Amino acid sequence: MIRKLLIANRGEIACRVIKTARRLGIATVAVYSDADVNALHVKMADESIHVGPAPSKNSYLQGDRIIEAAKKLNVDAIHPGYGFLSENAAFANACAKNNVIFIGPPASSIEAMGSKSAAKTIMEKAGVPLVPGYHGDDQARDTLKAAADKMGYPVLLKAAAGGGGKGMRQVWSEDEFDEALAAAKREAMASFGDDIMLVEKYLTQPRHVEIQVFCDSKGDGVYLFERDCSVQRRHQKVIEEAPAPGMTEALRSTMGEAAIKAAQAIDYVGAGTVEFLLDADGSFYFMEMNTRLQVEHPVTELITGEDLVEWQIRIAEGNPLPKEQSTLSIRGHAFEARIYAEDPDNDFLPATGTLSLLQPPQEDTHVRVDTGVVEGDEVSVYYDPMIAKLVVWSENRDIALERLLKALREYHIDGVTTNIEFLYNVAANKAFRDAELVTTFIEKHQDSLFAARGSLNVDRLPVMALLVLLQKQHGCAVAPGDATSPWAQPTAWRANEAHTQTITLLYGDDEHEVTVATLPSSQGAAPTWRITAAEHAWTVSGHIEAHALHAHIDGHRQRFTWSQQQNNYVLFASDAAYHFSEQLPDYGDDADAAGPGGYTAPMNGTIVDLLVEPGADVKKGTTLLVMEAMKMEHGIKAHTDGKVSEFYFKPGELVDGGATLLAFEDNE
Repeated sequence: MIRKLLIANRGEIACRVIKTARRLGIATVAVYSDADVNALHVKMADESIHVGPAPSKNSYLQGDRIIEAAKKLNVDAIHPGYGFLSENAAFANACAKNNVIFIGPPASSIEAMGSKSAAKTIMEKAGVPLVPGYHGDDQARDTLKAAADKMGYPVLLKAAAGGGGKGMRQVWSEDEFDEALAAAKREAMASFGDDIMLVEKYLTQPRHVEIQVFCDSKGDGVYLFERDCSVQRRHQKVIEEAPAPGMTEALRSTMGEAAIKAAQAIDYVGAGTVEFLLDADGSFYFMEMNTRLQVEHPVTELITGEDLVEWQIRIAEGNPLPKEQSTLSIRGHAFEARIYAEDPDNDFLPATGTLSLLQPPQEDTHVRVDTGVVEGDEVSVYYDPMIAKLVVWSENRDIALERLLKALREYHIDGVTTNIEFLYNVAANKAFRDAELVTTFIEKHQDSLFAARGSLNVDRLPVMALLVLLQKQHGCAVAPGDATSPWAQPTAWRANEAHTQTITLLYGDDEHEVTVATLPSSQGAAPTWRITAAEHAWTVSGHIEAHALHAHIDGHRQRFTWSQQQNNYVLFASDAAYHFSEQLPDYGDDADAAGPGGYTAPMNGTIVDLLVEPGADVKKGTTLLVMEAMKMEHGIKAHTDGKVSEFYFKPGELVDGGATLLAFEDNE
């Protein structure tokens, strides 16, 4: 019986496990690094214990330290969540040796699936269909390339010890092979300490469909149906759904039975996910098995009504499966959208910063938000930049999709760049609505998903101007209570002159000039303005309450959420989030004070490799150096033809965000 549980993880998954444990009456222990001393999962747990400095390798990956903490606090079991130590066989073994229950499969099962090449061999013997490929021990470049040449391009290079898209590259032609192999091996070594590669035929129109399985210690197994995870960026999932659109009962049964066969081939116990590539003709191929709970497990919970963390705990206690296959059923449809601090318009570059505004949609029976942060928290460089998982459910796919779109419009975040608008574009895309799903969905529809920001809806101008006026009113420098002073009102008041002013609003690359005239009002009443712009005129008034803007436009009352960072505003409307600023007076500041730029570090990170020699001519688009930040590699490319005259950092060195990385000479 588990009475006290330590969660060897952080963020939303730690909070998620704590919620179930609390409902089951199990006491919880959180672990935290220096960066997470005030984190939400620490506040939610009954107890917490410090495990090291901010970098995960010095804290959350310190298995010995975590087991020591578990023993010290008389913990019965450890839940590893996902990532970090969740698929670490040595950690699972160490738990067993110290009489601490590891809520996951036996170490032998983790080891069996830990190497993609070894896993393929096991699955082949078990009769699970495989994608054609090379999984051999000979890792010579010529051997790998010969295998790729033989099966024909495109091929997929994958790290044998990989996961989460790390150490993976698509190779579309023979000319790309060497550069892709070097990048994949480099990323694999940095992520897993192992650069063994396998080569597989790359299917051009596949779907990524995975089966949720559970097995108990008595040898019984069930599958809790499937999830479609085809929409991905950088080989990592963006929007998942369950059940998979277009799935027939016959195919579902066949894939489910194949997944159980895969799990039982390695004597599996607990929660696992068997991932398949599903081709257009209905054939499917084993990719890998994740020996842990998946990030996207909530969509399975919503369509089955089961708590998968509770299942994990019950099975870890030695109990049989809570249900048999015949008693499991699918109800409705669910989507999960991963809310990230990242910039989709800049190759999904992770973003850092403080969550100055964090307003998720209201949770109810149809909307669920799994998160590990609150307003005011920092998204740091040390961990994955996921902010939350937005999960919706409804009676069918069409209604669930409408709920997802509505919830995305109601998710308001400022302080960091997020992918919310991109997620909305994906979910609103006609091909996505029609369930035309493939793993290359984003590449295939990038013109519409990354469409340039359209022109400003003119009806938003009076609301934007009102927000600026009210903020100026709030910021007027007068003594408290001196409301009668003319300096207390942003009315452009001056003696013997009309109360008019001009505001220039900047939206994207466009300037919008707005004329504001103050209308007469009774003593002490809130000001009313006549706003004129683009041959339109509106009468406006309103007030601000925290992050709520109450606007009255020509008698039409509306409520908006807003945020401000210095002179930059965000107005969250029903149709979009409008990012704009007010053009301030030019007081003669030196526009060139910022100095040269262009080849700067996008954020704090580590230099991985320098790819060109100083002085050598390079073409525009050539990758000059590679740096790693927030668990991803980022290539710094040449903006024009020219040459690098000097690199300012060496491989292995840490750099601060904004630091100039190199000197570059453009060709005249």
